[in-house]
Amino acid sequence: MSRRKLKSGCLGRNQREAAAKDVRVEKSKSQSALMWRKFKKHRLAQIGGIIIGVLAVIIIFAPFFAPYDYTKSDLRATYIPPQRIRFLDQDGKFHFRPFVYKLQRELDPTTYMLRYTEDRSKKYFIRFFVHGWGYKLFGLFKSDLHFFGVEDGGTVFLLGTDAHGRDLLGRILFGGRLTLLIALTATVISGIIGAILGGISGYYSGVSDILIQRAVEVFRCFPELPLWMALSAALPRDWNPIYTVYGIIGIFSLLNWPVMAREVRGKALSFREEDFVLAAKSIGASGRRIILRHVLPQAFSHIIVAVTVTIPWLILGESTLSFLGLGIQPPLASWGTLMKSAQSFQTLSQHPWVMIPGLFIMITVLAFSFLGDGLRDAADPFSRH
Repeated sequence: MSRRKLKSGCLGRNQREAAAKDVRVEKSKSQSALMWRKFKKHRLAQIGGIIIGVLAVIIIFAPFFAPYDYTKSDLRATYIPPQRIRFLDQDGKFHFRPFVYKLQRELDPTTYMLRYTEDRSKKYFIRFFVHGWGYKLFGLFKSDLHFFGVEDGGTVFLLGTDAHGRDLLGRILFGGRLTLLIALTATVISGIIGAILGGISGYYSGVSDILIQRAVEVFRCFPELPLWMALSAALPRDWNPIYTVYGIIGIFSLLNWPVMAREVRGKALSFREEDFVLAAKSIGASGRRIILRHVLPQAFSHIIVAVTVTIPWLILGESTLSFLGLGIQPPLASWGTLMKSAQSFQTLSQHPWVMIPGLFIMITVLAFSFLGDGLRDAADPFSRH
């Protein structure tokens, strides 16, 4: 036998051994490791995750990033447009520190409306890590430190102000807290209820499966948005705004658990004849223990996917209800209540920056949707990614 044939035979054998080794390594990897490897190939999902992470940090530490108290009104600063941050002054001189020009308030002689112009003879430099209005971080730690501010005498309204002269940036950050709190809390509650009922339905089958699935069909036969509106309108108008928040969370939780129940039921039906479930039965494990300790953990990846897909839908639901006046009530602020000022065409045409909260809603919903798509593809064993 020639050297070339021996060499090719050795190479072929080495390649086969390497391929077999790769197969063994692939099989030994956990499901989470396989999901992570597939998720890393989904670029939009990674971008969505980064956006959500950045938004979460900014919103959680909203008092630190908000230069002004979002509840403080100033009728001398109504409808100030977003101020432009500059590095070049009117003489063309470059400044390493950003600055804003002084704003002058005057009455338009033609339209008789207030307008703001820049007085370029006076500039105010923006400072970082400055002391300003006091707050309690997480309701525990007193502080007055803020990420940025402006020199005394100046203003820095990056996203403008509303009809009451309140800083729109601060209101968006604090409003995002409430909107995301409602969406996340309702998703978690409905996810827990749906996962447990779906596990019971799929594992036991029989009468319990029939009853739970008929209840799911009853809830699913009604269109969600009109049902949300009807139940929200039924909440007493004289309730404390905090109780209204609890009521909306309860409505979302009550009407969204069927989606999770259907997802988990399908996984439970496929798992109940698996070896790990049969082994647990053989040693006398109870049905409750098998569902909680074996079935639901195996379906955890699909539960996470369902939760991630539900969050953007509930963000839109809260924003819609609050925009229509059926959700969050003043003095609380959410992204939906901030959008109420855009209901008037006249206000929208004269002060278009009041639509900026809608931009935050759109970005957040898209980010969660991209992340949910990536997780769904990663959890799907037949996905191409």
